[in-house]
Amino acid sequence: MRKPYLLVIAIVLLVAGLWGMRVAQQPPPPQFAPSLGMDPGAGGNSQAAAEAQSRAATPRDPLPAFLPPEARQTIALIQRGGPYPHRQDGSTFGNRERQLPQRPRGYYREYTVDTPGLNHRGARRIVTGGEPPDAWYYTDDHYESFRSFEVPARSTP
Repeated sequence: MRKPYLLVIAIVLLVAGLWGMRVAQQPPPPQFAPSLGMDPGAGGNSQAAAEAQSRAATPRDPLPAFLPPEARQTIALIQRGGPYPHRQDGSTFGNRERQLPQRPRGYYREYTVDTPGLNHRGARRIVTGGEPPDAWYYTDDHYESFRSFEVPARSTP
């Protein structure tokens, strides 16, 4: 009679171990950049806030600090009109999540912001509005949320 109980205990331990391995392999939740207007000494992680403030837009770098370096490459490609590394880049963004202001279909376009170390498109995107773009948005969580930003007009030589 003891053997069925031992088998049940072994199965429970196996399932618990597999579940534990699955939980341990999940990626951490996304980290969002602090607000650009945040006071570095105003509580929270003041070191991270100070670093973000030090990377804030400057005359040399007019783009906001929350954009990763790879976004600058994507912005340059958008301003040049391509060519884009992903076939979906430049395609219509439908705004099905309704996170952006409602505009006629075709107003928004989406572009991939590469994530180092990934062999797929990842979750980071720039969505532009208008042609040429007059609205710029960045998402690092695959359209769950957006941050708007401005891109200075391209100077022509």
